[in-house]
Amino acid sequence: MSHRTVRDLMTWPAVVVSPGTGLKDTARLFAEHDISALPVVDNQERPVGVVSEGDLLRAQAELPEPASLLPVGREGHRRRGRDKRGFGTAGDLMTSPAVVVEPERTVVEAARLMRSNGIKRLPVVDESGRVTGVLSRADVLRVFLRKDSAIEDEIVDEVLAHVLGLSRTQVAVSVADGVVSLRGEVGGGDSLPLIERLCRNVDGVVDVRLDLTVAGKAGAGPAGM
Repeated sequence: MSHRTVRDLMTWPAVVVSPGTGLKDTARLFAEHDISALPVVDNQERPVGVVSEGDLLRAQAELPEPASLLPVGREGHRRRGRDKRGFGTAGDLMTSPAVVVEPERTVVEAARLMRSNGIKRLPVVDESGRVTGVLSRADVLRVFLRKDSAIEDEIVDEVLAHVLGLSRTQVAVSVADGVVSLRGEVGGGDSLPLIERLCRNVDGVVDVRLDLTVAGKAGAGPAGM
């Protein structure tokens, strides 16, 4: 039993730009590939930053009004003649350094990395540091779209049978919209917190509800209710 890895969920191959890529070309790549950010890589395909749609919008918003660029004549009207200045390349706008993740890291580790750094996407790098893919927040959230049947199979086969040595006849499992329900009898009360913790660690699980009794305890009621 293990969490899905970055490799399982990332988008690949990665669409990237260089620091010298112009903003029009960067915006075109956003539109063509329906993405909102791009890794910026050096000539060895190693990430040096990330540029996003938000960066382009901020650059546009910081440009002065056209009228303010014209010199004022004696009549009080502004004349043409000054050039508009602004950001010109992806390298000018990128957030640097890039926060990256390795493909073998779990989706949980990647999610924590995103949260701790306040970012929505991570370039995925291989052992040589080159970009091979991109993991977005939307990719991470895909684990919650796992089919209930897949979650149930993992809990029955991996959590109960492989880890805890329990069979379907001892504990019945059902999953609805990511909510796991377990009903049956277990050998000891100290195993209840472990069962719940292992089930919650399965990707796609939203909640766990235990309706379990402990063998040999007369009058013992359901646990976890």
